[in-house]
Amino acid sequence: MPPMHLSPREILAKLVSFPTVSRDSNLPLIDWVEGYLASHGVESRRVPNADGSKASLYAVIGPLVPGGVVLSGHTDVVPVDGQHWSGDPWVLEERGGRLYGRGAVDMKGFVALALAAVPLAIGAGIRRPLMLALSHDEELGCEGCRAMVEEMAASLPAPEAVIVGEPSMMKVVTGHKGSTAFKVHVKGFEVHSSIMHTGVNAIMEAATLICWANAQNAANRARTPGPRAAAFVPPWTTLHVGTIAGGTAHNITAGECRMGLDVRVVPGEEIEDWVAAAEAKAAEIRAGMQAVRPEADITLERYFTVPPLLPEPGGAAEALMRRLTGDNASHVVSYGTEAGHFQRSGWSAAVCGPGDIEQAHKPDEYIELAQFEAGWAFMQRVVEQLSQ
Repeated sequence: MPPMHLSPREILAKLVSFPTVSRDSNLPLIDWVEGYLASHGVESRRVPNADGSKASLYAVIGPLVPGGVVLSGHTDVVPVDGQHWSGDPWVLEERGGRLYGRGAVDMKGFVALALAAVPLAIGAGIRRPLMLALSHDEELGCEGCRAMVEEMAASLPAPEAVIVGEPSMMKVVTGHKGSTAFKVHVKGFEVHSSIMHTGVNAIMEAATLICWANAQNAANRARTPGPRAAAFVPPWTTLHVGTIAGGTAHNITAGECRMGLDVRVVPGEEIEDWVAAAEAKAAEIRAGMQAVRPEADITLERYFTVPPLLPEPGGAAEALMRRLTGDNASHVVSYGTEAGHFQRSGWSAAVCGPGDIEQAHKPDEYIELAQFEAGWAFMQRVVEQLSQ
């Protein structure tokens, strides 16, 4: 196969053309990336999910020695359902100095730049490795990268830095909150609402958990934040319910209620402490429900956990990215990234990528052409560093 010589923009257009919504497979994109890398003589390794419908992929360019750089990005995107787009979300389009398309900024723009750096690194004869780490299911709680990160940490020499390319306007982000989430299921007991005291209303019991979450938010907000939390916006742990459904009629106590509960935890607090608090509140609610009807229940199914990214005093990733970008300011974000998983594996990590996170997930998602070009200049400097 002859080498595929494509510009960063041509690669981005190809990546956007794959509708890798998290609910669907990303394998067509992974197939294409494998072929692209193979055309340049680069072997890659797939790490499939449990049923084989999706996969992460990693590859090493250059010598297998310590001190390389990992370029980490996710291949999945959020849905376009119900959004009004000016054009086809799966066709990259330039308008007014912007490149439009689902995933253009979050985060196929960075992935395209990382892939474009491969032939650059090969041609430069880099002395330390450039590593690619492309994950799936980041939009579902960063779960898709876990097995890949574990395999890389166990089988590859430790890099100098992991660069997670979430859109940060090319600023160096050294900290983010950790998070976890639950699928909450409340099983009530249906009776006519005129005798509601003999039944259990699943919606109203779920509301008890929501009221508890609101009370925690108020208490957290009222406390003076610790030194590590103070840099965040907001500088406190938040509990949030974004979806809820249940019940059959206004005059029947709801027999079922389902909702989601997520917790974003500031550094200095432990995710597991908040998990224990939520489960303790659920146990209290369960006891009250079962005092009326023993078959009533409430369950919390924990379905993802994102470790926090903690600032690393004297960290190699931060130092490298500051040298490459010239950014010496302090930046943290409240959303989660896969950087926490890499850091937990023992690798120095930070976040830095082109584009504005404000454009992510929206209709007419775009990346500024100037940011895309700044990202390409950054990639060239990464290759230069690995050549020294």
